[in-house]
Parts: sequence; structure tokens; C-alpha cells
Amino acid sequence: MKLTYHMSTKVIMGEKCIRDNAELIRGMGKRALIVTGASSAKLCGALDDVTASLKSAGKSHVIYDKVMNNPTVDCVYDGAAIARREGTDFVIAIGGGSPMDAAKAIALLARQIMPRKKLFSGEFGTDVLPMAHVPTTAGTGSEVTPYAILTNDEIHSKQSISSPALFPKYAFLDVRYLNSLPHQAAVNTAIDALSHAVEGMLTVRAGIMSDLIARESISRISACFDALTGRSLDKENKEQLLYGSMLAGIVIANTGTTALHSMGYPLTYYKNIEHGRANGLLMAAYLEFLNTHVPEKISEILSLMNIDSVNSLRLLLDKLLGGKEAVTLKEIEQYAENSSMSKNVKNTIYEPSVTDMQGIYRQSFKL
Repeated sequence: MKLTYHMSTKVIMGEKCIRDNAELIRGMGKRALIVTGASSAKLCGALDDVTASLKSAGKSHVIYDKVMNNPTVDCVYDGAAIARREGTDFVIAIGGGSPMDAAKAIALLARQIMPRKKLFSGEFGTDVLPMAHVPTTAGTGSEVTPYAILTNDEIHSKQSISSPALFPKYAFLDVRYLNSLPHQAAVNTAIDALSHAVEGMLTVRAGIMSDLIARESISRISACFDALTGRSLDKENKEQLLYGSMLAGIVIANTGTTALHSMGYPLTYYKNIEHGRANGLLMAAYLEFLNTHVPEKISEILSLMNIDSVNSLRLLLDKLLGGKEAVTLKEIEQYAENSSMSKNVKNTIYEPSVTDMQGIYRQSFKL
């Protein structure tokens, strides 16, 4: 038996877990850089909890709240410059995937100054500011992964940086922070998390441990389908989604993602379609394609969702996502070509060709 598994983030989950564990922050450094977006951390109460914990631990802080959806290379270089100028020696990220991914790149660049053309090369060391991550959505799992996904205008898509040094030291999961999340954002992030767990089982790097965790994640998230479609998420549902999202993050931290993520990136870059929604728009057609090559895997995944067919999944996703954006055949050709250059494609259990990906796009958008 061959087995590889790595997870270096300590996860603390529970209401008021940040305030109740302020002693963990005490050992991280003297001055924190809080990385977040413009408003969500303030609205949900996470920022108040973090700053109160910092104060009780005797730590000062500075806030960088300029992170936009799908953070850019400019954004993380600006954040790193502030971290150095302000003398911060640890980072706390608050938000969804965008602030958490940006925080990782900022933590790296604060300690390792490098030209922008080298950022995605992977040619950097292990000297990174220690991080604590506080997710305010149940979707990306970034709080437990070594990846940072950034918008790279040079390739007209999103691109990742990856290193074991980018694992956060701590992840604080508090379901209360999901209470101010709009329903459609909850849907999109839940689909993102589901995509991570599903794709983890469809990679060439999938293994016994990652599949075990992926099955649990898929089951937890799928148990909330009725509440998501009925717009009736309660506290228990939100806890299940938060937990399932974290598990899915652990999965892809070990397996990576597949061509589905690669195909979603152009939809986000060119059409400004939120990442989880982009994956959801493509998921049924993608699984139908793989069903002709690895039917036993697709059958297992559908069974974990308590869904009897790919078509039933398509109907569910259509109900959750609503009307689809307009995409032309010319755009599809461009998107498939862009996607084919992503390393995630080769990580797929059955690697799709450019023509295959064009077919998945056409089927997804009924062209």
C-alpha cells in the first residue's frame, strides 16, 4: 500500500472559538496584518472577534481591507508592501476564498521579495509569515490548503501558487459568521466545496485517505441540498456546510483539483461569474463526460449525493443556479484553449482534450 497525506493546519471549530482561543494568537507574533475585504468581515462580526482577541493577547494590528473578489497580483504586492512598512510579523485572514488566498501570497511576499514574473514559478523558499485563517463562507476550504489562487492578467485567467509553507497555522471555524451571507452566495460556495470533494476523487493523486475524507465531505454537503433549494438553511445546515467545506479543502490540499476548475477559470475571468457558480454550471456535463471513461467513480459520487443519475444532478444544479449566462461558440473555443494550458487538466483521472472541453462547454450552455 502506498499512502501520502499531509495536513499541517490546526483546526478549531465552534462558536466564539477565536475569543476562546486567544492564547493561540499570543504565540504568533507581536503585530498582525489583518487581510480582508471591504465589508463582509465587519458585517458578520468576525473582525470584532479577531481584534478583541488580539487586544486580549496584547498584540497590535493593522488592517488591509482592499482585497477584491478574485484578487489580483497587484493586490497582493500592495498588501505585502504594507506588511513590511508596518512591521507586521503574522497575518490573520478573514473572509471567503479571496481574502484567504490573498493573505497567503501576502504572507509569502512580505518575507520574500521577488519580481512578478517569478511569483507563479514556485521558485521560492519556506520563509513565510505565520497565518491564522477565519472563513466567513462555507466554500473554498482555503483555510486548510497550501494554495493561493490569483487573477493573472498575463494569461487571461486565474493561476495558483503552491507550497507547503502556505498552509495556515490555525483555522478558526465559527458558524455565526455565515449568518450574514446572502443565500445565493451560500449556494455558490456550497457548490464550490462540493466541487472540491468530487474533483478530489477524480484526480490521478487520489488515495485511500483523501477519498475517505471526500466521501464524508460529499455526504455532509449533499445532506443540505433540500435546505439550499428551499432557501431554508438553519444553523445545523450551516455547520454541516462549514465542516464539509473544510473537509473538502483537506482533500484538495492532498490531491489538487481537475479540469473542471481549469474550465471554470475563464468563465470567472471573462464573464465575471463567481467561481463556485462557474464550476456548478459545468459540473453535470463534466461528470457525464467522465462517466464514459470511469463510470464506477461517477456512480460512487452520485450515490454519495443520494442522486440516481447525472441528469438528476443537472436538474438540481439548474434549480440552484437559475438562468445561465450567454456564451458564444467563439468564446467556448477560446475558453477551452485557455483551460488546456492549466496543470489541473493533467491531474484529471481521464485527461480531456481541447475538443472534449469544447463539448463540455457546449453541453453546459446548450449550444
